[in-house]
Amino acid sequence: MKGLGFAAMAAGALAAGGCASMPSPPLAAEPLATAPAGSFQGTADGDVRVWRGIRYAEAPVGPLRWKPPVARADADSEVAATEFGASCVQPPARADLATIYLDDPGPLSEDCLSLNVWSQKGARKAPVIVWIHGGALVSGSSRLGMYDGAHLARKGAVVVSINYRLGVLGFLAHPALSAESPEGISGNYGLLDQMAALRWVRRNIAAFGGDPENVTIAGESAGALSAMYLMASPRAHGLFDKAIAQSAYMVSVPGLKAPLNGHPAAEAVGAAVQKAAAAPDLAALRAVPADELVAKAPTAGFYAQATIDGKVLPRQITDVFDRGEQAKVPLIVGFNQGETRSLRGLVPPVPASARDYEAAIRKSYGKDADRFLRAYPSTDVEESMLLAVRDALYGWTSQRMAAAQARAGAASYLYLFDHGYPAADEAGLHAFHASELPYMFGTMRQTAPAWPTIPDTASERALSDAMMDYWTSFARTGHPVAAGQPNWPVFGAGLRYMHFAESPIVAADPLGDSYALYEETVCRRRADGTVSWNWNVGVAAPPASPETDLCR
Repeated sequence: MKGLGFAAMAAGALAAGGCASMPSPPLAAEPLATAPAGSFQGTADGDVRVWRGIRYAEAPVGPLRWKPPVARADADSEVAATEFGASCVQPPARADLATIYLDDPGPLSEDCLSLNVWSQKGARKAPVIVWIHGGALVSGSSRLGMYDGAHLARKGAVVVSINYRLGVLGFLAHPALSAESPEGISGNYGLLDQMAALRWVRRNIAAFGGDPENVTIAGESAGALSAMYLMASPRAHGLFDKAIAQSAYMVSVPGLKAPLNGHPAAEAVGAAVQKAAAAPDLAALRAVPADELVAKAPTAGFYAQATIDGKVLPRQITDVFDRGEQAKVPLIVGFNQGETRSLRGLVPPVPASARDYEAAIRKSYGKDADRFLRAYPSTDVEESMLLAVRDALYGWTSQRMAAAQARAGAASYLYLFDHGYPAADEAGLHAFHASELPYMFGTMRQTAPAWPTIPDTASERALSDAMMDYWTSFARTGHPVAAGQPNWPVFGAGLRYMHFAESPIVAADPLGDSYALYEETVCRRRADGTVSWNWNVGVAAPPASPETDLCR
């Protein structure tokens, strides 16, 4: 959902010295970090230093719209880094769709490729966490209060939050864009932005107290999806050393030039966007106002997602992980017990009766219907549907990523966030999508306006402290530990994971037979080649794809 930033250390403060009769020279009012990219003046928040709105790439406007990001020229004078940069262009919030997630993204602009840094005063070679905000790749911002990196900085990490191009401005593929590319590809500009930010971090973060050789990418929802794409992209390998994916979803995505796994070609959708925008050519399309493009793109069937182009993303993510081609880095990955309670739009309409529910399942799942109904029975149809979609998207993805890293020889750590509190539970939102974020950031008083209020109690603070300890120690060493808390076991044959409820406890096998069921279902859809494996779960599932020996 949102994004963090990270802290940097102060440079240039004069130490007190001399004899008692001579006054000490005054300390700088704000921290100054001198990096290869320039000297950046930040602000102080107690013992944390904050730099906001540092531009890591040139503005992607005019002829640079739908081009790979261009690295920002090094500054030749001191740069004020005291205010957040503009958020990337995104659709306006609709009052009829108001949710607990709505927050003010601040000013919007195409000139939005900036990052923020939080660092504890005096930090040296601290582990770096680069936070990628969520928002379905169409909304969100690194400036949101819930992603404030100060608390994690006090735990010893340097935190960086980044903006990246969203929606049609970040993920449009088009024949003319591919034709002008030296590589013959288009789309994935938002992912290329993330890689550009990571290159900036490698080059500059030492000046802010961070270790450029110890960088962890992290994100939630679309941010976790982005982290997964970065793990899968050969072009991002070497830009990070660890990964954290919170509520990722390993869905199928389109190919660039031809239909793929039930998706139309990305270039064909881009041509439809051009027609909807009434632009006669690419130059005219680049001249269409950004907000107008954002409004018209959905009417042309555009949906913000990555594109399999053979270069940035070589193949479907399932295939990358199956082949062991992903970045072989330590991984924390997990999901929330109530993911779909706040995402009802992902859940199909509830059938009129238990009988109708069972009939729909039998029609779609064939010989596996009884197996599905054992896991998601008709005794409480709505609850079963919520859990089925949760498991098919977030649970299956989390366990699959953990298993793939284990096979590849990289340590992986699986979790389930199952923590509730009165305001959320009373609203039917137990452990809802993104509800772990205020705990792992320590920002329980900085949530969105309609977020269920987290009680300010010792037990809530203790859970937050434990999660921050686990996350920052993982960034430091690749092994998550927390003072006074259980040892988090590496995921492996025992399927053990950390269960965050009232407090962390170790448990095993979070999905049971449901994992194998979804693995086989997706395997058959992949082999079929004409069916996606996105939101078509349960009563919304198409007839079962043919069985194949590949999926036994």
